[in-house]
Amino acid sequence: MNMPELSGEVVVLTGASSGIGRATAYEFARRGVALFLAARDRQALHDVAEACHRLGGQARILVADVSQFGEMERLARNAFETAGRIDVWVNNAGIGALGVFEEIPFEAHEQVVQTDLLGGMRGAHAVIPYFKRQGHGILINNVSLGGWAPQPYAASYSAAKFGMRAFAESLRGELRRWPRIHICNVYPSVMDTPGFRDGGNFTGRNVKPVPPVYDPRRTARAIARLARQPRHSVYVGLPALLSPLVQCIPGYSLLNGSLVDLSLRRARPQSRSSGNLFAPPEGERRIDGRYRSPRLHQGMLAVTAAAAGLAVGNWLVRRGR
Repeated sequence: MNMPELSGEVVVLTGASSGIGRATAYEFARRGVALFLAARDRQALHDVAEACHRLGGQARILVADVSQFGEMERLARNAFETAGRIDVWVNNAGIGALGVFEEIPFEAHEQVVQTDLLGGMRGAHAVIPYFKRQGHGILINNVSLGGWAPQPYAASYSAAKFGMRAFAESLRGELRRWPRIHICNVYPSVMDTPGFRDGGNFTGRNVKPVPPVYDPRRTARAIARLARQPRHSVYVGLPALLSPLVQCIPGYSLLNGSLVDLSLRRARPQSRSSGNLFAPPEGERRIDGRYRSPRLHQGMLAVTAAAAGLAVGNWLVRRGR
């Protein structure tokens, strides 16, 4: 796809201040898109908008929290009244809370669901009337591989992402009479973003992502491609591509829980924190989390491929039976 093909399109992007959202804003800006950027951190939004202008895009900002329905309505109304249409809406904002389920304050679990599931639903509820009014539109949900692979010690995150996948499928069925309105899900593998640094951490340990860890710009490019050529589902990275098969692995949750236990025991102690659950984080806002290691990445890809072979073999055996 040539970058100018999206020039002039109107895109609303939530969670635009860091990580995948920041990378996606830059990717759209390079393609000449008119952006409406939303997040809770005003200064970070200003920084992203200035960078977007330098890259050739137009960008307006709106401080908004996806956990507040009125703010999502205001975001959609502002974009539509200013630009005259909304071509693409990207539900990207997301948070997480790590730790033993009952040791995490329940309000933290509620906030994860408010953001990761209900936040996406609020965005859809706000923008779909405009899509129907203009007769077209693309809704893109950043679901993550968490929408397929349940993650021990991130129970509310897994619940929210599974719910988001089901919500999108249901919505797609409702909109069958609107062929120019598309619902697209993106399933990134683990991305090298500040999310692990900034998220709620109730483990008492310094948690780092388990390789392979990917460049978040890959997800940004996938989202930009969907804005040009919408598809139901796009998987970024081998683990995400294989994630629908994890249900075929006997005892997957038990095995995964044991691996996480081992990783936590080896991690250095760290104070428990609610992180960015209830307010923007204080750390530097950027795209990268600086967790990538090319050597570990290649090794873990081989392990992932081997696990995938076992899963496929198990599925074929079950199917034969």
